[in-house]
Amino acid sequence: MRLAIRTLRFRKGGFIATFVAVVFGTAIVMACGGLMETGIRSNVEPQRLAAAPIVVTGQQSHKPAGADEDLDAFPLTEVSGVPSDLLTKIRSVEGVTGAIGDRTFAAPIVGLAGPVVAQGHNWASAALAPYRLVSGGAPSVGEVVSTTGTVGDRLKVLVRGVPQTFTVSGIVTGPAGHTFFSERDATRLSHTPDRYAAIGVLVAPGTDLDAVSERIEALGDLTVRSGIDRGLAEHPGTEVQRTALISIAGSFGGIAVMTMMFVVASTLALSAQHREREFALLRGIGTTPGQVRRMILGEGLLVALPAVAVGIIPGLLLGRFLFDQLAAHGVAAPVISFYQGLIPFAAGAGGAILAVIGAALIAARKSAKIKPVQALMESSLQRKWFSWVRLISGLLFLGGGIALVIITATVMVGPLAGATAGPSVLCWAIGVALLGPFWTKLALLLWRWPVQLLSRVNGRLAIRNMSVRSVAMSAAVMPVMLAVGISTANLYMQTTQVDAAAKAFTRDLNADIVLTSTVGMSPRLVEQVQSVSGVTGASAYVRSTGVIDEPQGAPLDDDGASLIGIDAQGPAPVRPTAGSLADLTGSTVALPDYIAQKINRGVGSKITMTLGDGASVTLRVVATFAAERGYESIVLPAALVTAHTTDGLVHQILVKAKPGTDLTKLAAANPGVQVSDRAALVSANAEDQKTQAWVNYMLVGMLIAYTAVSVVNTLVSTTLRRRREFALQRLTGSTRNQVLRMLTAESTLIALSGITLGTLVALACLLPFSAKVAHSLPTGPLWIYFVIVGAAATLTFAST
Repeated sequence: MRLAIRTLRFRKGGFIATFVAVVFGTAIVMACGGLMETGIRSNVEPQRLAAAPIVVTGQQSHKPAGADEDLDAFPLTEVSGVPSDLLTKIRSVEGVTGAIGDRTFAAPIVGLAGPVVAQGHNWASAALAPYRLVSGGAPSVGEVVSTTGTVGDRLKVLVRGVPQTFTVSGIVTGPAGHTFFSERDATRLSHTPDRYAAIGVLVAPGTDLDAVSERIEALGDLTVRSGIDRGLAEHPGTEVQRTALISIAGSFGGIAVMTMMFVVASTLALSAQHREREFALLRGIGTTPGQVRRMILGEGLLVALPAVAVGIIPGLLLGRFLFDQLAAHGVAAPVISFYQGLIPFAAGAGGAILAVIGAALIAARKSAKIKPVQALMESSLQRKWFSWVRLISGLLFLGGGIALVIITATVMVGPLAGATAGPSVLCWAIGVALLGPFWTKLALLLWRWPVQLLSRVNGRLAIRNMSVRSVAMSAAVMPVMLAVGISTANLYMQTTQVDAAAKAFTRDLNADIVLTSTVGMSPRLVEQVQSVSGVTGASAYVRSTGVIDEPQGAPLDDDGASLIGIDAQGPAPVRPTAGSLADLTGSTVALPDYIAQKINRGVGSKITMTLGDGASVTLRVVATFAAERGYESIVLPAALVTAHTTDGLVHQILVKAKPGTDLTKLAAANPGVQVSDRAALVSANAEDQKTQAWVNYMLVGMLIAYTAVSVVNTLVSTTLRRRREFALQRLTGSTRNQVLRMLTAESTLIALSGITLGTLVALACLLPFSAKVAHSLPTGPLWIYFVIVGAAATLTFAST
């Protein structure tokens, strides 16, 4: 170690390259660890229910009876609620001094600029929150208590989609966006008058909350929360987003760790390769293989430890930035408290240090075992690269890539194909990199003649350099391949999936006009639309999720089945293959052909489903229809789906009408309702897809930037190593410009070889993926590929 430290200033380039790679790798893994810790904790500070030590809600997940033990419970996307009759039983539980039911319902306030999203509650629940009357008094029937305005004001509120006017009886301080109604009005206006959204439980100071919680849980199928978990009762949608956050952090974090290990290993290996003469001299004067290994390992740790310490700062900033971006785009709940404690730090630091140790041991293996004379020969011009370990490892990774391609092409369907296509890119890339000199020579055979024709003497010299130094040049080509392959594959996977989802959504959508509302419309508005002259059909369009309980075996994803609610008399977004959608009323269902075949159910048979709020219903199958695999939705009557949603409102109405039909007057009479064409619904669906794609673009962009670090590190180190060679060229009469033109020709060959191999790696992933998802070649704008290629070429030339 003393020798390593004393000679550090003579080889600081390699150390700086490793230092930079470890800093950025630590930051990325730390950031992903912070996202995962945040998702696992899902801590939401209680506000409106903060005064209750215990909060009781309904179960927000469901697991079908008889399902496999390994199957996770499906999250319920709608609020399930607590039966009202349990309030008295909870009050009688030992240790409970009081219990207050909270009714929560959508109550947007209508202002001059249109409806403003707000919630309505019963006045009694204000005692559970940090609300305090500053003027006026409690509301009676027809009155409300508000956080704004003055006593005596008239407040227009949209309740169940219908505008109603109330008198402000009192003003309170506390979180805005909440209005309190009398108990009678709250019960009448609530979508589920027989259920509370939550029940706040009061206990005496010093009471054992765990014991009281256990007694309450024994009363029924309830979720009992205390401490910081009470905030989840106020924001039930957080549970669904929690799963998404953990999945994103876990999958991206795993890819980031693998990429970091690859980048750090290649950087250290290149640094060790450039010091073959030094190791040869050490071996020649009696240094043992063990001493060389320990020196290389010690040098790696000497760089890694301070790099990890430096990486903490960007890791903290990057973690917060990523969470804010995910929250801003609706992927993570903004109310969740962001955490990045010791566990993410340990993951980032541990991953970086393990990567360095593993890379150092690999780099030291050859340097320590090589014979001194042989080392001196190879230090001047490295020719040998083949080893059985490298060959077997490369073939295993390539085999893994082939296996994932086969699974993608034969087993996966629709969006699920990304689960195997994504990892296949890394397998292909690492497999090609391990056998880099072989693939580099093949790429050179393709590009040597065009480059030689265009650059003449300099091109010939560059080609001879590349041919003789193929092992060293492959170290420069492989990072370019990695950057192009990963970025091209991941970005075009997203564009292909977005395009396929849009086509699947619009294929059978035959509405002429669409009424939309962000605050929701009354289901009765559909009847008013149908009575307008020129309208030939109208249907509510309601979305939710559910689970088929009986019979078992339905193909479902981790979030259950997508549900669509429509009216039988309106335009249908599906094409029946059996039965008729005209019979879609009451407790009925229309199934996609594939699902009907999997569960062996046809027209006239029955199934049992759990809907979005946990309600179990028995449904008669009245139709089956064709649907794109992977994008299937189960179709139910709109009234049935709406009755089991959180707000009980309709947010889109599909209208089939004659040309010239005008619905603007009807829309103007209903606050918040907008009239648009079919494109509005398509655009809304596309926005959801683009949001998911944007998240992947952002995360993939970080990996691309990290692999760019590897490109720069490798090319700078490789070029700096050749100073003696360039000096010799200058001594033999070459001008500075001639040397630069030769390097430009070499850089062109490196860039073309890396881009070619990266494109082939990307196609190996994209072709089977797009065939399963879109039944076509990969789709997406060509400028994405040109930007990737341009960035790779720019990095190559600039670094050299």
